[in-house]
Amino acid sequence: MSFLEELNNANAFIIGASQGIGLGFVQKLLQDDRFAKIYATYRQPESAADLLTLEGEHPDKLTCLSMDITDESQIIDVVQKISAAVNKLHLVVNCVGLLHEGALQPEKSLKRINSEYLMHYFQVNSIGAILLAKHLLPLFRHHERSIFASISAKVGSIGDNQLGGWYGYRASKAALNMLMRTAAIEYKRTSPKTVIVMLHPGTTDTRLSRPFQANVPPEKLFSVERTVNQLFGVIEQLQDGDSGQFFSWDGSRLPW
Repeated sequence: MSFLEELNNANAFIIGASQGIGLGFVQKLLQDDRFAKIYATYRQPESAADLLTLEGEHPDKLTCLSMDITDESQIIDVVQKISAAVNKLHLVVNCVGLLHEGALQPEKSLKRINSEYLMHYFQVNSIGAILLAKHLLPLFRHHERSIFASISAKVGSIGDNQLGGWYGYRASKAALNMLMRTAAIEYKRTSPKTVIVMLHPGTTDTRLSRPFQANVPPEKLFSVERTVNQLFGVIEQLQDGDSGQFFSWDGSRLPW
């Protein structure tokens, strides 16, 4: 039985929903009657206009919350707000990710390594996710199946790394995979109905990938809608034994 077949009156939490894949997940779940409540986070209101518009159009179903994933106190505050309204979550998707930001750009060689930039990659791409796992645990401890998915990246696969470069992004996504796999082992003891997975979305036409799309064949550059539908299809087919695994958008398992 698929995860979605069991859902009824479910609650979802999408982290990093102001644009891109996160916003796409919110749009998809708003059309799904199996989800009663959707909570979605954004970091800055000026970049979350589309998300906040959706909240105005669906005030009974969608609640938007400001949160910086690098600030644990903000994570605690948001989880407390959700906990005050519902006592369980069924689907959580962490879509927060950093590849480039101003002067911070993927490193093409060792001479580009900057310790402050490396720390920022890890804060956003790795540490935030495990803090979510820490503070969301009480909302996963129920008797219904639940999914906690984090958007990772194939370039975070150590076994698949053939080209080098992009040190901070690669390493922070590899760290995300290790942290969440480790959390999945603990969750099996403390929240056995929760499946934790990492998902590679493929190259999606978002702000994150836009500067690096020149050499991507058109058939391998996905629209946000296509990416969300593909990842949702992977989520739909997850089984209990899949917890702690790293999946590509087509459902195949990726090497560590």
